[in-house]
Amino acid sequence: MKPVIVLAPAKLNLTLDVVGLELNGYHSLDMLMQTIDLYETILLRKSHDLTLRLPGSRVPANDSNTAIKAALAFFHYTGLLAGVDIEIRKAVPVRAGMAGGSADAAGVLVGLNRLYDARLSMSELCALGASIGADVPFALLGGTARVKGVGDLMKALPPCPDCWFTVCMPAAGISTPAAFARYDRMGSRLHPDGDAAEAAVRANDLHALAAAMGNALEECSESRHNGPIREILDRHGALASLMTGSGAAVFGVFDREEAAQNAAAALREKYRQVYVQRPTRGGPRVVPRAIQR
Repeated sequence: MKPVIVLAPAKLNLTLDVVGLELNGYHSLDMLMQTIDLYETILLRKSHDLTLRLPGSRVPANDSNTAIKAALAFFHYTGLLAGVDIEIRKAVPVRAGMAGGSADAAGVLVGLNRLYDARLSMSELCALGASIGADVPFALLGGTARVKGVGDLMKALPPCPDCWFTVCMPAAGISTPAAFARYDRMGSRLHPDGDAAEAAVRANDLHALAAAMGNALEECSESRHNGPIREILDRHGALASLMTGSGAAVFGVFDREEAAQNAAAALREKYRQVYVQRPTRGGPRVVPRAIQR
């Protein structure tokens, strides 16, 4: 039986501000989020059991993995007495602030919906996703969006202005709970203007968008690589450079591919995980069988 193959994109935070605390203790955020063409490849086959394989990855393939959680949520919601064999070929760095785990969960939900012809709506999938992780609903929606609350309030925006992202992931990742704990202790002087960033997207103005970018978590990041990576990106003409999510990946925004590639070449002299990517529209997509190998 041919598998259903899903490509699930990573994300970058073009803005991230911490605006308060929810009653449940989670931080309330205001973010401009963007998917990019760096994909997790997820293969799903019908099975009587629920299994997960992550070839070449050190991520544990156990019940705490978001892919397993997504499959369990799908089968519980639909009532299907079935299983699935999941294989994920990971490409998104781990503990990078790029939502690789959320992409996996979103891809599994989309793939199972197709594999079992469950015909769940996007609203139903997002509700399932929210029970798995805060970034999963956006990972399902994809594209360009203003995201507030704990990831549950999403507003789809027009496509991001045409650009290139040079992304650099240092050797050490960052724990999201630890990052927010440091924010609670230290706070931040930086609070990006989400309204200005949204207006720039609507006006298709890349330079205005770059001017509005920022991440309130970056000042309290313990990563010693943020400054050196940003210095290289800025030196090669980045319109903006910042950390994504809670870190540890840092990216620059470029209006020319040549400049983005030159920045990547300079970064590769010191760092192994460097990517030049484009913004994408939409979330996980099933690969048509006609072009599956």
